Amino acid sequence: MNEIGIIGLDLAKHVFQIHGASPDGRVVLRKKLGRGRMLEFFAKLPSCLVAMEACASAHYWGREIGKLGHEVRLINPSYVKPFVKRQKNDAADAEAIAEAASRPTMRFVPIKSAEKQASSMTFKVRDLLVRQRTQTINALRGHLMEYGLVVAQGMQNVARLRRLIETHPDLPEIARSLSFGLLQHIDSLTDKINALERDLRARARQDEVASRLTTIPGIGAICATAMEALAPSAAAFSKGRDFAAWIGLTPKQNSSGGKERLGKTSKMGQRDLRRLLIIGATTVVRWARRRGAPAGTWLARMLLTKPPKLIAVALANKLARIAWALMARGGVYEAPAPGPA
Repeated sequence: MNEIGIIGLDLAKHVFQIHGASPDGRVVLRKKLGRGRMLEFFAKLPSCLVAMEACASAHYWGREIGKLGHEVRLINPSYVKPFVKRQKNDAADAEAIAEAASRPTMRFVPIKSAEKQASSMTFKVRDLLVRQRTQTINALRGHLMEYGLVVAQGMQNVARLRRLIETHPDLPEIARSLSFGLLQHIDSLTDKINALERDLRARARQDEVASRLTTIPGIGAICATAMEALAPSAAAFSKGRDFAAWIGLTPKQNSSGGKERLGKTSKMGQRDLRRLLIIGATTVVRWARRRGAPAGTWLARMLLTKPPKLIAVALANKLARIAWALMARGGVYEAPAPGPA
């Protein structure tokens, strides 16, 4: 046991696989453990490096094992896959985790605190409720379409749906009663979503970093608190481009022979932050198209030659870089002076 320098831990619900290796890479230990014996095993083990994939429950185990004096590192599962030899099983996965963690160039995922995970849970619950509300509205629209009642998509048209259900004479009473039940469900979901959003806005006013992020055009209270809860420390990135790449707002590369070929946006990052930033950027672009952007600005030049959706994604990339600068260096957003038109 004293020879173990690194442990690859393959997480599961009940049975965990452990692969122990010496500092020079020799296999020292292969072992299966039940959930109840995990902490007891690591409490008796001399301090070593414990690596595991950043998957469900990884942050919990990372915190608990770290309290026992071990150095814990989480790895993106996509970085572990190339190290799996032939057949895939728990033992091979644990060995691949240990091998990947021993690479000097490997990138690791910071372990989240319980409080930060609770903050991120707020956004996950809100997204779930919004999806359920959208699903319910579309189900109600689909049912009413069978009776010739056609209403456009969107939460703003729920009031029209309600009027049609109340006044349409040819709607059977059973269908009317069920439709009112769906409307009540929509109202209940809306109340819960509004309560979560009020909590997020209050948190944005109280949090010093989030309140500074809201000074950026296109970043509101929800996006600012999401960035504070979901993103790692700004110190983990050397520059704003790295932060934008972590979110997934940089183009794919297919370069060879000294020729750079850039493709579509990679989408290989934090999808919740990416979606919120693109939504905020889309709002800025829509407003600029209606009211006009200041002459000589980057946005004004882009509006002359590029399609709106492309501009929105490019602007989201800029917003991510600006947000990183504010988180890393402090201060509030200051609009750049317009250049020559």
